[in-house]
Amino acid sequence: MTDALVERVRAVRYAAARVSPLPLLVRGGIFLVVLAGFLLAYPVQALTPRSLLALTIAAVLPAVGPRRVWPTFTALVTVAGWLLATLGFDRPPALWRLLAVATLLYLAHTLCALAALLPYDGLIDPDLVLRWLARAGGVVLASAVVGIVLAWLGGVGGSAGSQVATVVGLLVAVGLSALLGWLLRRR
Repeated sequence: MTDALVERVRAVRYAAARVSPLPLLVRGGIFLVVLAGFLLAYPVQALTPRSLLALTIAAVLPAVGPRRVWPTFTALVTVAGWLLATLGFDRPPALWRLLAVATLLYLAHTLCALAALLPYDGLIDPDLVLRWLARAGGVVLASAVVGIVLAWLGGVGGSAGSQVATVVGLLVAVGLSALLGWLLRRR
């Protein structure tokens, strides 16, 4: 029994000595993005020391296991915090906060996808991570612009403005579906 334990400890020490810094930075980014999403989504009244400790532990989980269920779990915890703030504490849903929480959820998701692909001990080209983050930044920027334009269209015509925003949103959804269908057939 003790030989097996000693062998496991030796294997962990060997693996820890081989870890390269870039995968650790990506996993640290996951932790920071998930924690920032928690802090932005939850109301200040709910952030007690005990809940902050629980949220910090929850933010560590997807950084440690990005291939497991933890990224989905933390996304659901973030959405629960948003719902708690808007429904339980009557915090008005501000557009900037909604876009920021959505951005952090997407960044956590894409960083977990990247971390799941990166080996701990691999020599990774930093350009790979930079291109990945640049692509994610483009998606975030495009989504923010569409969200702001749709929110502006919703307020343009009073009650009719929400109808315009609904129609534009449906057109965007149909256009994106057509684009995805075309891309799938193209392969």
